[in-house]
Parts: sequence; structure tokens; C-alpha cells
Amino acid sequence: MKVREAIAAAAARLAADSDTPRLDAELLMAAALGIERGEMLLSAREREVPEDFDALVARRAAGEPVAYITGRRAFWTIDLAVGPGVLVPRPDTETLIEAAASHFGTGGPRTILDLGTGSGALLLAALDQWPEANGLGIDISPEALEIARANARRLGLSDRARFRLGDWDEDVDARFDLLLCNPPYVEEGAALPRDVAEWEPRGALFAGPDGLAAYRRLAPAVGRLLSERGIACFEIGAGQEQAVAALFAEAGLSVSSRRDLAGHVRCLILHA
Repeated sequence: MKVREAIAAAAARLAADSDTPRLDAELLMAAALGIERGEMLLSAREREVPEDFDALVARRAAGEPVAYITGRRAFWTIDLAVGPGVLVPRPDTETLIEAAASHFGTGGPRTILDLGTGSGALLLAALDQWPEANGLGIDISPEALEIARANARRLGLSDRARFRLGDWDEDVDARFDLLLCNPPYVEEGAALPRDVAEWEPRGALFAGPDGLAAYRRLAPAVGRLLSERGIACFEIGAGQEQAVAALFAEAGLSVSSRRDLAGHVRCLILHA
């Protein structure tokens, strides 16, 4: 069977389990071939199918996220290693970097704090965006920090990115020009896609009965963490704008917002 035929067959097999079956099949085939998806589509469609492709498709059909199967995920301008133990970076989260870039322009922040850093996606994307910046990523998961540090090394950013085990802002005394945070914001008991609910870490997803526990915990801390010119960019879930904005406003913060590509308010921008 040729690559193009195998991709079509795999997409049909995955149609019941994925919202993007064709894309999934293409990414898995590219991983099996050991090349980029673009190269595969341009020049490898008539090649013979690698022996391990069926096994990769079977893993996806069983619900495993594509990013865990391939071990990588593109985010903003960087490519990240990901795996069980960290949230899979999503395009929606890039809205935080867009908001920060719009605010700072080419000048950029000099100091960056990423609370709940996970794979290091936000911090490392920001450091790639602003070569003069340095940053600190904090996470409560040692497994996540191991992945984040490995990503920093692979991207050549270890000299500007520090990572530390911690519980949100606990023991953080410095002030930062940019605070980035994608906290858990899903309500306990909410229905999630199988590849999220069964595979991604619960601690990075769920935040109490109303999904607001992390925002309540962090709102009083934001003001003391920001420099005089600093801003904070927080990701929120669809429909959470009013509730979360109210929590930050009660903490004395000025709140504005930015929408993602789907038109949902995805990022709250905070000024002390």
C-alpha cells in the first residue's frame, strides 16, 4: 500500500474518534516516515508505508492524543516535546503571546514569569519572541518540569529560562514585566473529549465545581508580581469572561481581553 492510500484508510478508521481524522493520519504518517508533514505531502505520497504506521493509528483509535504518540507539538514559533504528564499545548493558548506582543511590540518584556508552566510552552515561546528577555517557569509537577527543562535545552534557551518546583506564586518575591498563566479552568464533572479526559493530567484541567478555583487563588497575588510597566495574560475558558474578570477587578486590577481565532474571549490582560 502506498502512503496516500494508507492515509485515506487511516482517516476513515479515525473518523469516529477524532474531529480531525485526516490531519491525525497525516501527522502519524509523517512521524512514521521520520519527516515533516509538509515534506510528506509534497514528495512522499507514493512511498511504501512504514511497518509501524498501523500501530500508531491503533494508538490514536484507542484515544491517545496525537501529540503524545508523536512526542511533539508545534506552538507559536517553536516545536515542543510533549508527553503524558503535561497538557498538550493548543492554538488557543497562543492568544496570550499575541496579546503580550500587541502590548509590548518589538521592545518586549525583560522579565517573564510563567505560572503552571507545564511543557514550558508559554515561557519558551515568549523567550523565542523576545531574545533579550529572561524568565522563570513554575510548576507543581516534577514530571512537567523535567519536560520543560528538556525543551529549553533543545531550543537553546536554557541560559535564559529557569524552572522551579512550586505551588503557583508561593515564595516568588520578584516582580516581572510579563506574567503568563494558563491555569486549570474546567468544572469538575464536565464532559471532555476522550483524548483529553483519559490522557491529559487532571491537575492541569479541573479547578473545582465552577472551574474558578485557580483564579480565586491567584487574583490577590497578581498585583505584587508585576513590575511598574508589567502586565499579566491569563487564559480563560469560553464563557468565563465576566466571572473571572470580576475576581481580578476585586483584587484591584484593570482588566481587558483578547479573542482567539474562533472569536471566543480567551485571554484576560491585567494591569496593576
